[in-house]
Order: sequence, then structure tokens, then C-alpha cells
Amino acid sequence: MTYIPHTKEETREMLDIIGVSSIEELFKDIKPDLRPKSFDIPKNRSEIEVIRHMQELASKNAAHLTNFLGAGFYDHYIPAAVDAITSRPEFYTAYTPYQSESSQGWLQSIYEYQSAICELTGLDCANASLYDGGTALYEAAMMAIRITGKTRIIMDSGVNLIYRTMLYTYTSNLNIEFVETPVVHGQSSREQIYKHIDERTAAVIVQNPNFFGAIDDHSDIIEKAHSFGALAIMSVYPLSLGVLKTPGEMNVDIATGEGQSLGIPLSFGGPYLGVMACKKDFVRKMPGRIVGATVDKDGKRGFVLTLQAREQHIRRERATSNICSNEALCALRASVYVSLLGKEGIIELARLNHRKSEFAKDILGRVSGVEVKRSSPTFNEFTLILNKNADVVAQKMIDKGFAAGFPLGRFYKGMNRYLLVAVTEKRTKEEIEKFAEALEKVLCD
Repeated sequence: MTYIPHTKEETREMLDIIGVSSIEELFKDIKPDLRPKSFDIPKNRSEIEVIRHMQELASKNAAHLTNFLGAGFYDHYIPAAVDAITSRPEFYTAYTPYQSESSQGWLQSIYEYQSAICELTGLDCANASLYDGGTALYEAAMMAIRITGKTRIIMDSGVNLIYRTMLYTYTSNLNIEFVETPVVHGQSSREQIYKHIDERTAAVIVQNPNFFGAIDDHSDIIEKAHSFGALAIMSVYPLSLGVLKTPGEMNVDIATGEGQSLGIPLSFGGPYLGVMACKKDFVRKMPGRIVGATVDKDGKRGFVLTLQAREQHIRRERATSNICSNEALCALRASVYVSLLGKEGIIELARLNHRKSEFAKDILGRVSGVEVKRSSPTFNEFTLILNKNADVVAQKMIDKGFAAGFPLGRFYKGMNRYLLVAVTEKRTKEEIEKFAEALEKVLCD
């Protein structure tokens, strides 16, 4: 029985106030096939029977697939200690430190997370208040507009289309001019970016590695942006920073990213973690909360909310963001994960991802009907050109036990035969070889 905590009279009263005749009418704009469906749990069953029924339903989620799918969200191994530590009751019972200085444990955990992100990115300051990589990129764009007083954004089309779509959605009612520049041979087009940068530009947005998996050194683009008084924003894959040039080394002003790769499960799309770091000069324009370390009147070390530019703390119109939240639980997982691996562990893990990806390139490059795009270096994700429609191939590979990758034709016109493949440390040599064998059979059928 569905539990609804309202009487029929209360429900009727609420519907009358909002001007609809029924609950069904309230959801009429959502297509029936997109609405949540009942789990159809049989009545009068014991606990063990209900659990068994739910497990049978869960088994339909294709958990048996060997995962070569990335596109911004990655199947990394999470050490058991991450779950053990973050499941302790002192962590999971508290959502947010509303009585801030009384919550020293929470404040310290956020401070440690911020410190780790600063180490990874090579930038001065970080926060812990953003939902995911897409909203983090939006917040970075708004930061740049607040800082520069300009409203023109130049964005490389190699930035994840999910992020770009979110950015356009959140800014649809704002007077912001967006210019998208193309990717040429996997790299950001310097010619096109330089063509559009001018004194009206608030920021240039790039991604490294980009959506096609290609690695680039954007130092020259960043220098050009700075020469016009524009900021440089870079979306990053946090784990790749174990081996790649950091945003700080490229003189990036604001770095963002999806923190899912730092010890957070895929979990059907969330909850995830928006990573954001910036230069100290811009910290007062950063959204959310920032925890700092200090000393009390007795000289003992303590932690405080240094900046609280949220609508909960100041007048709403002065808030740097009205959509950020407290992401402390996800940030805690990231902090524990990074601490367990340590600096050398993160470097070795990044190298392992790269080595396995290069091995997969070599194996897949021998498959009849496959061309590996090698115009740019990559980290752990790369693009294949197939002799058939990539969407069709990906569907057939599911029957062979593989989530084969992301068909780029879904996002980019004219790329119906392009497949984006990700290889993490979890993929074994045997799995990669079996993947190649299965792909060859599908392409030759």
C-alpha cells in the first residue's frame, strides 16, 4: 500500500489551491512511460519474501556487464575502508553544521577535503558545496561574470555536453552570450578561440581530458584569455591529475570537475560531488561554504566557516548561489579515498589507468572494422571509429555481456560510427581481450 501522509480532504484542499483537479492532472506533462512505476510488491508477504522479490528486481539492472562506459562517470575500484570509515555513525547522522563551531569534526572533515582538492588541482582555495561536475561548471561561469563584470563566455565543444546543457539551462533567462568553438583533431581549436576572444569576454571554458578523451595543454589559450582580462575555467577529471599537468600549472583561474571518481559509487547517477577550486584572489566570489583553520583564545587549533555566502546566511540577493548545498558526506568519501591512496597511490593509480587504456588501444586496433583515433594523447578514455553504427553495436554488445562505451552520435552530429571507450584499473587483461573478441564478432556479423 502506498503511504501518503495526507487525508483525502487535505489532498483536495492542496489541489484546489494550486488549481488542478487531481494528482493525475498535476503530472500530465510527464509522459506516462517516464513516470515512476510501482515495484508491485505482493501483499501479505514476509520480510524475507519481500527482500527476495526486491533482489530479483535489482538483478534486472544489468549488473553482470563488464563496464567500458565512461563519458564523465567512471567505474573505479573503491577500497572497502572507504565504506567502513564513512559509515561510522558520527559521520552519517549529521547533514550539515548549522551550529558551525560546535561541529568541529564535520568542519575538520570538510577542511581536509578542501586541502586535498587544492593539492590535486594546484590551486589555492576549494569549497565543498556543489552537486556535481555540471553545476560546478555553471557556478564557475557565474563566478567569472561576477568577477569581470562581462557577459560573454567562450566554450570549447570538447566540454562534456551534459555540462554544457546544464550551463545553458541554468542561464536560459540571463543575458549571457555563449560562443562554442570546435574541436580539431581532438584538440581545442586555437584559431577559433583566438578569433572570438575580445574585451567583452568574461571567461574561456575548456576541459582536460576533453569529452573525447584527448589530453591538451591549454597554457597558451589561458595566456591569451588573460591578455584580454578574461578568466580561464577548466573542467578536469580529478584522478587524471595524478599524471597530467594541473590547472594550477597551466595558470587556470577556476577549476571544476566531477568528484565521482574519488571513491563515490556510480549509483545510477548520484549523489555525486561537484569539485571547485580557484585562485585566492577570487575566493570571495566562490559559492557555498569554505572552512578555515584558526586558533581559539587559548591558542588551540579549531575550524570555522570562514566564508558563508549562501542565502541561508546572508540576504538572498547577495548570495553567490541559491542552488548549492552541503555535500559533506560525498566530500568525506572523497577525502577518505584520497587519504587512503596518498600522493604516490594516486600517481600509481593514474599511471595504471593510462597503461591499461594504451593496452586496450593496441588490442582493439587489431580488430577488423575498428580504427583507433590517435590524433591526440589520451588518459584512460579514447575514441573508436567503427564500420557500423555505434549505437547498434553498443546494443548488441550488451547481449555479449559488455557495456561497450558511449556512442558519440547521440551527442554529436555526423559521429554515428564513433564509440567512446573508457578503461579503468578494474578492467583486467582478460576482460579487455574478451571485449575485443566480442566486438569483432559483432562488427563482422
